[in-house]
Amino acid sequence: MKIDTTRFGTLEVSEKQIIHFPEGIPGFLNEKAFVHLPHEPESPFSFLQSTMEANLSFLLVNPFAFIQDYEFSLEEKVTEELGVSEENPPQVFVIATVRENIKDMSVNLLAPIVVNESKGIARQVILDKPEYAIRHRLFADAASPEASEGGV
Repeated sequence: MKIDTTRFGTLEVSEKQIIHFPEGIPGFLNEKAFVHLPHEPESPFSFLQSTMEANLSFLLVNPFAFIQDYEFSLEEKVTEELGVSEENPPQVFVIATVRENIKDMSVNLLAPIVVNESKGIARQVILDKPEYAIRHRLFADAASPEASEGGV
């Protein structure tokens, strides 16, 4: 299947690469099929590209690569819908927003994307966890430019 994209050009993808969102993604309820494109092997970054809308792609981040204590439980309804379990754990991603300065990149910890890769289905889950933000700075501990320019 060929997919035209503004970011990646024309892509040739197999059905196995397509992730279906039966309920869509909040804000994009009519977009139900995306291609998951890893940035590089072993990279915590990847892209989720719509199969229908060339201009629609999301930068995804593996939250566990940056936030070791990030955790949540899925409702039983969601685990059944996605077919995930301890034996078949889901992949979890969060959507990133890139600002002009990369240090200001933020991720939405309150609404992770939960994927059952073997079934090719996913859902964006809205968590009831007030300690998580929709604009969590990914590089919050990065040294400021002023600090690194000071020298010793």
